[in-house]
Amino acid sequence: MLRVVNRVFLGLVGLVLLVLGGSVLAVGLGAPAPSWWIHDSRHDVLLSNAERTRWRDDGWWWPTVIAVLAVAMLLALWWLVSVLRRRRPAEVLVDTGDGEGALLRGRALENVLTEEASRVDGVDRAHARLTGRRSAPEAHVRLALDPRVDPGTALHELTTGALTHAGTSAGLASLPAEVRLRGVKHRAGRVS
Repeated sequence: MLRVVNRVFLGLVGLVLLVLGGSVLAVGLGAPAPSWWIHDSRHDVLLSNAERTRWRDDGWWWPTVIAVLAVAMLLALWWLVSVLRRRRPAEVLVDTGDGEGALLRGRALENVLTEEASRVDGVDRAHARLTGRRSAPEAHVRLALDPRVDPGTALHELTTGALTHAGTSAGLASLPAEVRLRGVKHRAGRVS
């Protein structure tokens, strides 16, 4: 959901910037100004002297402008950091028991967890991904269950089987997991 919101927001911001920037460029190169354009010709300035100095004597104006720009900049930086932050660990730190550690690729552990979860009785499809830090990963597992299977039984088999094996093989004290279950809807077959 966040990915969709992010892409829609980026698309809208890009479209607005493209329209405004393109119209400024077109008017600057001599094209006739659009009807919604705020200036009359290419020689108009963005802010006239009167517009620029209108609130100079008011004490609230410049602190308000600076505060709004600072908040906008902080929000933009927060958004950039949240987009660039890696949510999946590239590797998992495995305790080898001798005071040293080994690194296991996070994707490899995800693939093994997905494969073992898909072998649980009654699971049609499975998908697993890791989040968190490399020393304390968390598993997020989605299971598509056949209509005939009991969800409690499938969840028990997953936790005692695939999740326990993944945590034990990676040398983790615990592997917290969030499991999402959904039923598979099969299309009705034609009987002759």
